[in-house]
Amino acid sequence: MAQSYYPLRVMTWNVENLFDTIHDEGFQDEEFLPQAARKWTKHRYWKKLTDLSRVIAAVSEDGGIPDLIGMCEVENDSVLTTLTKRSVLRNLGYSYVMTQCEDARGIDVALLYQPSRFKLLEQRAVRVPSKAEGLRPTRDILYAKGLVLTNEGTDTLHVFVVHLPSRTGGHEGDQNRRLAAQTLWNVVDSVDKVKERTMKPAHILAMGDFNADHRDRIFRHAPLRLTDDPKCAGTYCFQGFWQWIDHILVSESVETKGMAKPIQLPWLMEENKTYSVPMPRRTFRGPTCHGGVSDHLPVLLDISIK
Repeated sequence: MAQSYYPLRVMTWNVENLFDTIHDEGFQDEEFLPQAARKWTKHRYWKKLTDLSRVIAAVSEDGGIPDLIGMCEVENDSVLTTLTKRSVLRNLGYSYVMTQCEDARGIDVALLYQPSRFKLLEQRAVRVPSKAEGLRPTRDILYAKGLVLTNEGTDTLHVFVVHLPSRTGGHEGDQNRRLAAQTLWNVVDSVDKVKERTMKPAHILAMGDFNADHRDRIFRHAPLRLTDDPKCAGTYCFQGFWQWIDHILVSESVETKGMAKPIQLPWLMEENKTYSVPMPRRTFRGPTCHGGVSDHLPVLLDISIK
């Protein structure tokens, strides 16, 4: 097999309630205003943007900047514009696409990308039919198609960013998560069928917060393979127990350099006194601003197209 000289660095991260400080009409974001109980001030908002940028810059020092970053829990276009164009991240030249979904709180998913490494051809939101099934509306799935470099020139990479419904919703949340996962797999299958007519494999990448570990039933018949490193504890710590719920999945035609690994930079972590284990230092503890970056760890993976 020929060696690939055009790797792509991929990162996914649930950035825990990346809200601005302005009310977004029609959405339940009042708790993230300066006068609300969380006291989400401009200073705290800008600190979070700076901290996020600092993590991405730190990743860049060891192997290069991420070419693709899937983000979960971002509020709106204003937040992404500020992050990519006005924060310290602006010098890295990211562009972005994002969803505008029906989630009551107004949180969406987004894809940051390096235009020189991923030439965007198409992007759209895939609606999960939760309302039609009598379930609570959830986040859309983001689909983006772009050209990437390969040994033979360029080829198409299909990218999906997801944030599946939380497990805290009980039976309804579990139903909604399975519906969202099946919606994703259906679209992935449809991409595969289109490529079958050209006799070439489809290059597909899916990433985000699946709110489920590798043993969950949503992955039993997944048309993509998980890339989790089994030697790593996980991406999210609940009551002292680590869980791997943020994943990067790829099709067979996508090569991986090693396995996907959570990023445990020192300033992302803290020792939890209650459970006596190191945990991600989160932005909020209940309604109280705790000052951390996120309650999830980012996940990093290097890939290339066969």
